[in-house]
Parts: sequence; structure tokens; C-alpha cells
Amino acid sequence: MARAALSAAPSNPRLLRVALLLLLLVAAGRRAAGASVATELRCQCLQTLQGIHPKNIQSVNVKSPGPHCAQTEVIATLKNGRKACLNPASPIVKKIIEKMLNNGKSN
Repeated sequence: MARAALSAAPSNPRLLRVALLLLLLVAAGRRAAGASVATELRCQCLQTLQGIHPKNIQSVNVKSPGPHCAQTEVIATLKNGRKACLNPASPIVKKIIEKMLNNGKSN
């Protein structure tokens, strides 16, 4: 019985190494394809702005603290398509968020 198990294994160690290397490359490629998931598992805002003129803001996304990040994150999408991280403790940013929330309720 043990002899049957041994005969199923490749007899060429070089072939085994090539097969393992190929398997590792395929696994690494699949991991790289899912890299966008990894960015969601950490804070997105490494630097923040104290404020930005409200007329330049298209929308605001407020992310609560959670397992991905211990801080509240305020991400503004600007009218030119860029995204900017705003300091949630800044009085100007608080007013912007309040204004956006009030505009959403009135519609």
C-alpha cells in the first residue's frame, strides 16, 4: 500500500519544483487581482485637509470607525473627479457635512 503512494509521487524532483513554482505564481496572481479588497482593510485617509470650498464638492462620504480604521474618515468627491480627505474635527468640515445632510433631508 505504501508502495502505491510512493509511485504516485513524481520521481523527478526538478519537475516537482517547477510544479510548486507554477502553483505559487498562480496563487500570487490571484491575490494581486483581489488587491482592491486589501485597501478597504486600512484607513484610506493618511493626510487630511482642514477644509475646502463647498462649491468644489460634489459629494461627501463619511466612514465611521471600524475594524478597518480607528478614525472617522471624511472623503469628499470634488466636481473635477478627484477625492480629498477632510479633517472631521475641523469646524469648516463639520459645517460642510451638516449642510450636505440638511440638503439631503430637504429633497
